Amino acid sequence: MQLSLLAQGLGAIEGDADRDVTFMTADSRQVRSGALFAALPGTKVDGATFAADAEAKGAAALLCADGAAIDTRLPVVRSADPRHALAVMAARFYGAQPERMVAVTGTAGKTSIATFTRQIWERNGRAAASIGTTGVVSPHRTIDGTLTTPDPIELAALLSSLAADGVTHAAMEASSHGLDQRRLDGVRLSAAAFTNLGHDHLDYHPDVESYFHAKMRLFTALLPTGETAVVNADDAWSGRAIEVATGASAKVMTVGRKGNFLKLKRLEHERSRQIAEIEAEGRLHRIVLPLAGSFQMSNALVAAGLAIATGVPVADALAALEGLKGASGRLELAGATAAGVPVFVDYAHKPEALENVIASVRPFTTGRVIVVFGCGGDRDRAKRPMMGEIATRLADVVIVTDDNPRSEDPSKIRAAIMAAAPGAREVGNRHLAIREAIGGSEAGDTVIVAGKGHETGQKIGEVTHPFSDLAEVRAAIAELHG
Repeated sequence: MQLSLLAQGLGAIEGDADRDVTFMTADSRQVRSGALFAALPGTKVDGATFAADAEAKGAAALLCADGAAIDTRLPVVRSADPRHALAVMAARFYGAQPERMVAVTGTAGKTSIATFTRQIWERNGRAAASIGTTGVVSPHRTIDGTLTTPDPIELAALLSSLAADGVTHAAMEASSHGLDQRRLDGVRLSAAAFTNLGHDHLDYHPDVESYFHAKMRLFTALLPTGETAVVNADDAWSGRAIEVATGASAKVMTVGRKGNFLKLKRLEHERSRQIAEIEAEGRLHRIVLPLAGSFQMSNALVAAGLAIATGVPVADALAALEGLKGASGRLELAGATAAGVPVFVDYAHKPEALENVIASVRPFTTGRVIVVFGCGGDRDRAKRPMMGEIATRLADVVIVTDDNPRSEDPSKIRAAIMAAAPGAREVGNRHLAIREAIGGSEAGDTVIVAGKGHETGQKIGEVTHPFSDLAEVRAAIAELHG
């Protein structure tokens, strides 16, 4: 694609604007002949320092910030917001996207909502895909994932390939990092959603207000005027989100107990399902959701809202909730002991998420709630005592173990949790902690193994060791209960 077309309206071009670009990358190691190299300023390294290397490898052009000091003979696109420019250029370069794209932001629930939205579309005859923390799922492929929101070039290439596969509808997660770093700025959205806001990522964002405003870019910068913003009405931050979406000229659709479009009138909990009455357009719908946990009902309603906003009739969207399957590692029933004790695995690694998952199993637990959890290293340290306090306040038995310690001393992470968790047990080895929880359970109890969910590795130092909570739970049940 010609550089002038690629960069139109995104910045000033110095040099030959007719240069042909055949590849794009923000990684200097991937530069090859014909590439546009995005020399972006980073937290550790400024990409401008690799400009000469990119030129030597045959790059066709460079993208950089307005004030970047670059000495090169290559054409240069200078932009006031080079990350935004890169995302839009990538979307132009790769072209096609699924006809109906939706994105969901919030602290918790994004993976489930993207997964549920895909399933609702599928049950209503749409060729659909979901993109997020657990990877990509489409009619033609499943790709394991590592990032909630892929980088803009990878994302643009993925959306183009999904469209080529015939996918017409796609739901994706929009993380605060992804929104702040402009990774979604090239996505052409038909609807967007907000779930909730809790304590998370304050190692990246300076404060909770900054965290909230990063998420609100989904409405203020990315959602086209007049398109639908679906908002869970039951969160403490819902009012603020509604104000922002309304101010951005979105069509606001609220869902939940306080919702004005999909209003949850009544909810009964059973061990593995919930029975709900939902009022929509003056009609009452009785829905049996085959998943445990009030938060899953909230996620399902947001997903239904997104499906309705993209053309699925109300009754059909709600009926599809009865066939939903939970996202991997989200309050997933990994097995049950010989005494009938259910053992759930959940990705809860944030204070509010841990609180929600414990509260969700309490209604059907006649004995004790037993929780195994830890906190990740090199991440927001303020969460550690908060999660210790929540666990010991809401659960009956708490076992504090290692999560992904990364470069930190795992004993110090556990100590920070234990300081706010009186009566908790400390078992650093996660393998042994899971076995202690399951081995000590009795009829009527419920066991939750929280923190890693769908993950299949444990990061210790620079090494990721094979480790799956799901596999460990099933092995423990087999060993201890036959």
